Amino acid sequence: MMQYRAYLVGENGVFRSAEAFEAPSDSSALDFAKRFTRLGKVEVWQLGRKIAVLDPEQLCPPLPEPSRPTLTRQ
Repeated sequence: MMQYRAYLVGENGVFRSAEAFEAPSDSSALDFAKRFTRLGKVEVWQLGRKIAVLDPEQLCPPLPEPSRPTLTRQ
């Protein structure tokens, strides 16, 4: 297992908080870190190596347009 950190990045580019965790691989670490994107942009690091920047807009598909109800006569 390798040690990683997920940093929540504020609008001004400053780290707001961090979550330390362990994962067996970079891809597993990214899967784990995706859960934090609901709070904003997340940088994932493994020690001094930046793995990725996860942007919430890239990970969350747009919501479908609400469908209009169909009126039927009875």
